[in-house]
Amino acid sequence: TVKNGYGRNYLIPNGIAILATDSIKKMHAENLKQRAHKEVKIKEEAEKLAKSIKSAKVKVAAKVGEKGKIFGSITNIQVADALKEAGFDLDRKNINIIEKNIKSIGKYSADIKIHKDITVTIEFEVSEG
Repeated sequence: TVKNGYGRNYLIPNGIAILATDSIKKMHAENLKQRAHKEVKIKEEAEKLAKSIKSAKVKVAAKVGEKGKIFGSITNIQVADALKEAGFDLDRKNINIIEKNIKSIGKYSADIKIHKDITVTIEFEVSEG
């Protein structure tokens, strides 16, 4: 809701706004309904993916020196590559390793953001490779 002159002289000619007629209001309500339906479907798929990722065995191979120390450290890129080998193609930006500076062999965990509402924690194992 704006003043008549502002809407007629600026908003509508520049394509920023349109008149709120009954048919346009119905179209907008239908678009919102369809968007909500799609969002529910996407969220259900993300939940299925979260369940399958949680049950996956993820192993990250690293070069190891004497006394079990890793050359460098494990990053989210390496975890993303290990997940890709396990059949899950996820963006590395959505992976957050809980413990920073992993420099030895062992089991660790990482949080993976699959959807804006769904985050899953996975266990991965760093092994000699």
